[in-house]
Amino acid sequence: MRLLTLPAIAIVLALMVAPMAMLLRYSLNIYTPTELMVEAFTPRNYVQVFADPYFREVLSVTLRVAAITTLVALLAGLPAGYTLARMPRRWKMWLTLATILPLMVGNVVRSAGWLALLGNSGLFNAVAQWSGLVREPMQLMFNQPAVVGVMVTIVLPLMVMTLASVIEGIPRNVEEAAANLGAPPFTVFRRVVLPQAMPGVIAGMSLVFILCMNAYATPVLIGGPRFRMMTPEIYQQFVGLNNWPFGAALAFMLLAVTLVVVLGIGALLQGNWRRQERRA
Repeated sequence: MRLLTLPAIAIVLALMVAPMAMLLRYSLNIYTPTELMVEAFTPRNYVQVFADPYFREVLSVTLRVAAITTLVALLAGLPAGYTLARMPRRWKMWLTLATILPLMVGNVVRSAGWLALLGNSGLFNAVAQWSGLVREPMQLMFNQPAVVGVMVTIVLPLMVMTLASVIEGIPRNVEEAAANLGAPPFTVFRRVVLPQAMPGVIAGMSLVFILCMNAYATPVLIGGPRFRMMTPEIYQQFVGLNNWPFGAALAFMLLAVTLVVVLGIGALLQGNWRRQERRA
């Protein structure tokens, strides 16, 4: 059986590990305007990331946006996922289709659609001015709340489907037993459903956080040129400035921070889950 996994392992090594190893090697080189990339073995690019206040702020904004988006998606996805999981079978297929339908459209197209809604001449401002609520167009774009709001709409279907698939496996009679013992609906959800749905919570939060940390189209289109996140900045270093060593260092910093946060979230939630199981 182990031999059957060798082709998959070889594909992963060829398509993921080897390019990442090459990128790591690039990050240790030196950039010069004349020669572009000089062979070296120095951590100066990583030191520059931490030493430069601009890149520290970019990393801070990226972490903040990803964390807020993940939390909002979780809070909105829990009731939606529970509703989808407990929906009667004849309606579940249609609600599931409606949930995954936005995933059939690319992020660039969806972000561009929000441009038509949130722009100064967009639908929201047109309705607000027509109804007399405002005289001048509201600035609904090119700020952090707009980026977070649009990113939530993009990742929410993934969170809902992840949670629904786990909650669907929780027996209904467990909830009914808790309700028969006098537990209110919210207590049943908090004390019975949520602990058993914790694998879905961990998986959903990890998936959404990774996607938000690596978002490109939404920060560029909705955030505008002054709103900086790590992925657009990495693209700028590679394509705009041809600074491959520093761009590679930024990419590995993003990878490392994302990995540490995701592992921390998983360990924290799993530890809390196990403590609740021991108490029960």
